[in-house]
Amino acid sequence: MRLVVCANCHTQYDVSDIVAKSFPCRCGETVENDPHEAVDAAVRRCAACGALISPDVEACDYCGSAIVRDPGNLSLICPECYGRNQEDSRFCTACGVGFRPQQVQVESYELPCPVCTVLMPARQVGGIGLNECRECNGLWIPDDSFDLLVSRAIDARRNADPAQLAALKPRVTGSNPAAQRVQYRKCPVCDGFMQRRNFRRSSGVIIDRCSSHGTWLDADELEQIAGFVLSGGKMSPQLRQASRPRVDPRSEAEFARMRLAREIRPSRGVPIGGSIVDVFAGLLKKFT
Repeated sequence: MRLVVCANCHTQYDVSDIVAKSFPCRCGETVENDPHEAVDAAVRRCAACGALISPDVEACDYCGSAIVRDPGNLSLICPECYGRNQEDSRFCTACGVGFRPQQVQVESYELPCPVCTVLMPARQVGGIGLNECRECNGLWIPDDSFDLLVSRAIDARRNADPAQLAALKPRVTGSNPAAQRVQYRKCPVCDGFMQRRNFRRSSGVIIDRCSSHGTWLDADELEQIAGFVLSGGKMSPQLRQASRPRVDPRSEAEFARMRLAREIRPSRGVPIGGSIVDVFAGLLKKFT
């Protein structure tokens, strides 16, 4: 992979298959297709997680990934500091910048809106290239830039002055996704139906996601997501745990003791196994 970066917004592009000498960036600037030569740089960060590492360690103390220093295995050149990296690196081991290359669209970077079908012009928001529909105000966020866009939207609202914050107070719908009208939309790149996902599984904000090309947000959904996060919204604890009933350990111990003492016997006229509800009801009475 060969990476170049826009000098204006620092959007990265993979130009491995691009023959044009230059192309337009999503922010409007012209990017020169001229990757720099690699330079020797000290390995200071983990290529997998970006964490700082100590000199000469063989594995990252944070994520456990192997640290590669052999120049023969370092073919990816960082577009910011020109340090050598592994081909599958997620972060530069020298300067720590994340590798998030965008797709180069030399002839045209407009895409059809999944809702209105009109062409969406490209624009740049917080250094992230995306497409915005002028009709419905929806946003198409390509590739893996969604988390970065949400993070920057949250930071912008958190750092805004009180007057701006009052005017742009984030809203949280708290809606029930089951009560919303289900509508599957098509990816503007591959024209395949996207998956509907409840952001963090408990926000009530339904986003449309193509696993290969990007994420679609309807108007105000980015605002609603930022509001959900800023208000302390997290994934519901019930969804983090396996769905298994909670049993009082005292009840389990009492039940085991009764079995060993042969105190549990089927009642007369009741088939074996048919009185299990009565058994547990009797156990519960012992603790009431």
